[in-house]
Amino acid sequence: MAVCARLCGVGPSRGCRRRQQRRGPAETAAADSEPDTDPEEERIEAGAAALAGAGGGRSAGPSSPPRCSLLELPPELLVEIFASLPGTDLPSLAQVCTKFRRILHTDTIWRRRCREEYGVCENLRKLEITGVSCRDVYAKCINPRVKSGRFMKILPDYEHMEYRDVYTCLLHRYRHILGLWQPDIGPYGGLLNVVVDGLFIIGWMYLPPHDPHVDDPMRFKPLFRIHLMERKSATVECMYGHRGPHNGHVQVVKKDEFSTKCNQTDHHRMSGGRQEEFRTWLREEWGRTLEDIFHEHMQELILMKFIYTSQYDNCLTYRRIYLPPSHPDDLIRPGLFKGTYGSHGLEIVMLSFHGKHARGTKITGDPNIPAGQQTVEIDLRHRIHLPDIESLRDFNELSRIVLEVREQVRQEQQQEGGPEDAEGLGQQSPQPCAEPPAEQAKGPGDGGAEAAAEPPAQSGQGQPFVLPVGVSSRNEDYPRTCRMCFYGTGLIAGHGFTSPERTPGVFVLFDEDRFGFIWLELKSFSLYSRVQAAFRNADAPSPQAFEEMLKNIQSLAS
Repeated sequence: MAVCARLCGVGPSRGCRRRQQRRGPAETAAADSEPDTDPEEERIEAGAAALAGAGGGRSAGPSSPPRCSLLELPPELLVEIFASLPGTDLPSLAQVCTKFRRILHTDTIWRRRCREEYGVCENLRKLEITGVSCRDVYAKCINPRVKSGRFMKILPDYEHMEYRDVYTCLLHRYRHILGLWQPDIGPYGGLLNVVVDGLFIIGWMYLPPHDPHVDDPMRFKPLFRIHLMERKSATVECMYGHRGPHNGHVQVVKKDEFSTKCNQTDHHRMSGGRQEEFRTWLREEWGRTLEDIFHEHMQELILMKFIYTSQYDNCLTYRRIYLPPSHPDDLIRPGLFKGTYGSHGLEIVMLSFHGKHARGTKITGDPNIPAGQQTVEIDLRHRIHLPDIESLRDFNELSRIVLEVREQVRQEQQQEGGPEDAEGLGQQSPQPCAEPPAEQAKGPGDGGAEAAAEPPAQSGQGQPFVLPVGVSSRNEDYPRTCRMCFYGTGLIAGHGFTSPERTPGVFVLFDEDRFGFIWLELKSFSLYSRVQAAFRNADAPSPQAFEEMLKNIQSLAS
């Protein structure tokens, strides 16, 4: 075996593997206890050494350096080498020889792979020693509603568990569902983040803060979790409802798509019936009671959402989404933002940059504009210079400025013969954006595209900002200074996404983490604030993959 390892550099030849496969279980067990070399191999080595010595007597040149094999390295060094390899390569390495197979049973190797590839920092042996008290603390973090007497039933058996089992039966097996996903809940969508949390894989549903507090942190609740109850058996549990974890199922449908199913939907029901479920859902979703909501239309929208989403508590399908790629010349860092949408409350929007255009795609939606649609589109070639603060209060003055820019956009598109429509939909024109001529630089009251030598975003100076009189805003605590503004369009539609159309508006950049959009036709203002969360396994493998993902979620919404 050692000769084979020296010949190929890493292990035995194919003939040696065939001899191992022809052995029976008893012969294999006996071979495992024998040394890694046999007399035949030693005889071949001795013969090769004698020939080398004889040749060395006839050769006048310098002797070649002694050859070294991995099999001659001490076990502790081999552990360090194997621990630095990807975990997916270790099973193949175990087939090389008996010594490698024995070393790969070292739990230190698999603990390092769990930590480096999936971020698992828990110490199984420490959990085993500390016993139930440590498990209680951990279980309370996962599910605070479970009573103390049930901890031993819902937590893994750490005493008989190894990191190799955690890696092969849990982390590697379910690696394809890690990352960001959008659940298929009709027009409402959602944001699911599947992560390795301790010794669990947990699917966290991210929820916007309560309306209209757009700057508050995101809320999240667990939908399902996967862990090892026994040494080599992964258990899937549904976390929906208020009666603790219960039996569930996860199935990978196809690439970038998986589904979850609850096998005990009775755990989702409450003793008080649908009325108690609705009141509980309303407190969690909106942070208030129905009596606190005086707007009749808003009450109808809330009740409609509860009835619609409660139909999906049994089975859900998820489709992968990626975070937008970032470029040094982007206006701000792209990513996920929370935005105000009138009576629909707060929704999650993904801001991405595409050359001279920026787009806001809905991750969560509503019956008017469903999830997956492009809610706003910004034309970065046409900057808007706002009038002075007193003139800005006049809605008609702002409307005049924006409509002038829209007419300019139409004329440029006609000259270029581009495929875009009058509102700047579709891909940007391949013609590069040139600086506006000097004569097009307007005064503060003239509007149009600005040709300032140094924009406020680069100089670090902001300009005063105030909403025009008559423009409504769910959040009156918006910034009073902005960096710059651009012409954009917003998507509006009737209930059921009927008669959709793009209307002109103003994109207002406040800072790196906040922007706004003024909907001229609706006389409404939406404020967006960045989602401050770090997401793993969410980067697109390529810009083309991200563009394809946007097309897929938009086609599903349509």
